[in-house]
Amino acid sequence: MTKIIDGKKISIEIKEEIRLEVEKIIKNGKRAPGLAVIIVGENPASKVYVNSKVKTCNALGIYSEKYILDSEISEIDLLELVEKLNNKDEIDGILVQLPLPKHIDEDKVIEAIKPNKDVDGFHPINLGKLVIGKDGFKSCTPYGIMELLKRYEIDLNGKDVVIVGRSNIVGKPLSIMLTNENATVTLCHSRTKKLSEKTLNADIVIVAIGKEKFLTKDMVKDGSIVIDVGINRNKLGKLCGDVDYENVSKKTSFITPVPGGVGPMTIGMLMKNTVKSRMEKI
Repeated sequence: MTKIIDGKKISIEIKEEIRLEVEKIIKNGKRAPGLAVIIVGENPASKVYVNSKVKTCNALGIYSEKYILDSEISEIDLLELVEKLNNKDEIDGILVQLPLPKHIDEDKVIEAIKPNKDVDGFHPINLGKLVIGKDGFKSCTPYGIMELLKRYEIDLNGKDVVIVGRSNIVGKPLSIMLTNENATVTLCHSRTKKLSEKTLNADIVIVAIGKEKFLTKDMVKDGSIVIDVGINRNKLGKLCGDVDYENVSKKTSFITPVPGGVGPMTIGMLMKNTVKSRMEKI
């Protein structure tokens, strides 16, 4: 029988652990961890994410600052704000909500954040540390996936894993994290030939490409584990993932739903990174 990997439940557990850790920091006479969140423009989805992050900070006792900037802001002005926050003692983590307007170079902004405040885990130095197995900040969504697998006691040792999607945010860092846990990883993308042959041989399939119901039941073997990172809206406006959940779940041993699977984990891991940054300074 298929077990549903409940990301909502696990994220609540993680947030409670973080809340207690923050409480302990404050009881020891130290300042609370601090997170600065920057949003540029009026992207509705970005606004929802940012507000959710600030709300979570408040619930966990983490100090937060929110900067809402005009979409016409110059790249220089944005970089100046990042530099100001780099040098602000109360701030342990800086998050610039993506995407940014086209006239701003996202890579330049990400690289301007001090690596020890890069709680999103996107800075090349943190990604480089991940590659060579050194401690750094991990990208929040793949970090959340790894935490789900760990808490459901899914052994990765020697497992064949197929990731569909090679983004810098999910696919690539996740492939390294899994390799570091002794999984054998195949990273697939839009130009991969005979994709179904690869997914059918996988013990674990992870899909992160943003296409509704892309992974179908004929693409997975019986007893496999399926992780759905996609967040899409169908024709009725209902949230759904990259996996045909209703049919694929009949063949799997573990599966994540959408919503309530990987999604809730991302903010939890962001908070975990923020507390980690604070602890490194104590």
